[in-house]
Amino acid sequence: MQKDERILLEMLEVIGQRKAADPATSYTARLYAKGIHKIAQKVGEEAVETAVAAVAESDQRLARESADLLYHLLILWHAKGLSPAEVWAEMDKRFGTSGTAIKEVRKKG
Repeated sequence: MQKDERILLEMLEVIGQRKAADPATSYTARLYAKGIHKIAQKVGEEAVETAVAAVAESDQRLARESADLLYHLLILWHAKGLSPAEVWAEMDKRFGTSGTAIKEVRKKG
């Protein structure tokens, strides 16, 4: 596995370690101290910033905002006890299935 393939797992490990750090010195700990609603809010903010960068800014800015979004998403997963493997499994289930078909299944269920 290349570094770029491991980075998310390595970041999750660091996030887990920083959760218990001093909120005065750790942004991650500060987010945890504010709770799941603040973490989710930050994911939303970063998603909007990523979308804006995609349509109105440089590719470099899009990469930076995408990294911010992934970081905050990892914090959210960790805070909820969701493993990347669960997300990958969901993606794997969808692989080769049209988005329209997935939406139809959601409407029925």
